[in-house]
Amino acid sequence: MNALELRGLQKTYGDFTLDIGELTLPEGCVMGLVGENGAGKSTTIRLILDSTRADGGSVTVLGRSSQEDPRRTKAEIGAVLDELGIPGLTALELGHVLENIYPNWEAETYGRLLQKLSVPADKPFHKLSQGMKKKLGIAAAFSHNARLLLLDEATNGLDPVARDDVNEMLRDFAAEGRNAVLISSHIVSDLEKICDYIAFLHKGRLLLCEEKDVLEASYGLLHCPAARLEELDGSAILTRRITAFGAEAVVRRDGVPRGTELSPVGIEEIFIAMAKEDRS
Repeated sequence: MNALELRGLQKTYGDFTLDIGELTLPEGCVMGLVGENGAGKSTTIRLILDSTRADGGSVTVLGRSSQEDPRRTKAEIGAVLDELGIPGLTALELGHVLENIYPNWEAETYGRLLQKLSVPADKPFHKLSQGMKKKLGIAAAFSHNARLLLLDEATNGLDPVARDDVNEMLRDFAAEGRNAVLISSHIVSDLEKICDYIAFLHKGRLLLCEEKDVLEASYGLLHCPAARLEELDGSAILTRRITAFGAEAVVRRDGVPRGTELSPVGIEEIFIAMAKEDRS
C-alpha cells in the first residue's frame, strides 16, 4: 500500500500556484522534497495535513482520503513544521497535553527521546534555542505511534551530531515496513543519505518524483572540450559551463553516445540543472 498519494493537487495564493500532478510515496520509504525557497514545499505539507484547503485534486493517506476519517488520519501522522506553534509550555507539560490528544501516546518513548536528543524537560518552549525547538517537535512526532511522518525543514538548525541521530531515527522508522517519511530540507546531502525517493518542486510545479537510485543512474557529469558539446543532442544537456580549460555539463546518460565517460552527479546538482533548464 502507498502511505501517501497526491493527485492533481492545486492551491493558489495570489500570483503563486502549486500544481502537483502526481506524487506517490510507498510504505517503507523515505521521500525527500527538494525545492528553492517559495517552491511550495511547506504548502504541500499543509495541504496533506488539511490545515490548508486545496483548490483541486486529492490527498490519500494510508489508503484513504484525508477527508474520510480526519481524526484517525491526524492520529496516524506525525508532523514537524518549519514554524512550530507550541505555547509557552515545558517539554514535560507539552507531553501531558499531547497525551490527551493522541490515543496512542507513548509517554515512555517521549521521555526517552527527550533524553536522547538532550531536550530539557523543564525549560519553557520560548526559552529554547531554535535547534532545541526542532528536537522537541521531533520527539513529539515520534511518540504517538504515527505511521506517516511529515517533516518541513525539521533538521535545519541542528548540529551535525543531532542531525545524524535524527536521520538514523528516520531510517529505522521507515525500515519497519508499514511506515513512511516525507521530509523537506535545504541540506540535500542529508536527503541523499536517507531517501529512497526524491521529488523536485520548482516554482510550484512538480518537476519529477523518482527513486533516488534511478535518478542518480539517469544523469552524469561530462567533462570535455567545448567543441564536443556541439556534437551532442541538445536535448540531452541540462546545463553547461564553458571555461578556458574546456566544458562541464550535466547530461542525460541515455542522450549521449554509449561509452562516453561520465562522472557521478549528486541530487543537488541534478535539481539545480533541472530548475535552470525549466527556467530557460
